[in-house]
Amino acid sequence: MSDPVFRALVVNEVAEKEFASVIQERKISDLPEGDVLIRVCYSSLNYKDALSASGNKGVTRKYPHTPGIDAAGIVVSCANANFSEGEEVIVIGYDLGMNTAGGFGQYIRVPSSWVVACPEGLTLRQAMVLGTAGFTAALCIEKLLANGLTPEDGEVLVTGATGGVGIVAVALLAKMGFEVIASTGKEGEKAFLQKLGAKGVVDRSEYSEGTSQPMLKERWSGAVDVVGGDTLFNILKSLKYGASVAACGLVQSPMFQASVLPFILRGVNLLGVDSVVLPLETKKRVWNLLASDWKIVDLDKIAKEIHLEDLNDSLQQVKKGQAVGRFLLNLNN
Repeated sequence: MSDPVFRALVVNEVAEKEFASVIQERKISDLPEGDVLIRVCYSSLNYKDALSASGNKGVTRKYPHTPGIDAAGIVVSCANANFSEGEEVIVIGYDLGMNTAGGFGQYIRVPSSWVVACPEGLTLRQAMVLGTAGFTAALCIEKLLANGLTPEDGEVLVTGATGGVGIVAVALLAKMGFEVIASTGKEGEKAFLQKLGAKGVVDRSEYSEGTSQPMLKERWSGAVDVVGGDTLFNILKSLKYGASVAACGLVQSPMFQASVLPFILRGVNLLGVDSVVLPLETKKRVWNLLASDWKIVDLDKIAKEIHLEDLNDSLQQVKKGQAVGRFLLNLNN
């Protein structure tokens, strides 16, 4: 095939610990080896993308690099029989956008073992409004349900509720009939969260500061936490007997104090959630849920569409915790 030129955001290390992002023209031959060549139609922005774009070597080791841990598009070619030309597909997680050129370019080339078919009932655009963030929210809720959470149990807390994971978690839990309490530091977004289905909104400061108390009053029948740090510890101390928190983030801190007391006195559960290296069959199953029984109506209300030229400003908003909802990157032109 020919070697067409396409546009991509490329992050360069211009000096030691100094990074700059520019939109460049690249060739298909610049892409890494892989079974499947995909024309990317949409991507989305995640906290990990903001870290990669800012030169975080814990996420991306080598530069120049194109971030973007999410991509949805159309198969151009496949070296095996797994996918056909023209098939609509989704790629999230694994090494995409970390050390493999990611979804902030109009083409990607990846192993077929990273790729899932876009399920019937979900467009490529809708898939990327959800992206890794929405997929992670679904994984958290699935784990809570598997550990016995029911709508009759009482209030469920969602931290970081205006961020990508939080916003989808609020909408999904509300759709399932749960009494959702959203935690946020953005006072002006209360009405938005209530429109999504939150029954109440609490200020994040109620749980974000460390306390010497070994236990707190029982309140939550379950929780989705994207924050980590002292917030996660305080949630553990305030779970009801036998309740669980699904932990999937570290926006506040990857470290948190711990005590065995909530575990041995109330039998609570800390559920770790990974969306990166899951078995492909698990990813297929969860995407199918998001396209059917768990489909969120009117996904556009949580998305702001941007283009390559808008990426730098949008990534800064994500990194600083200023973003509300999901940034959807349109790569169709």
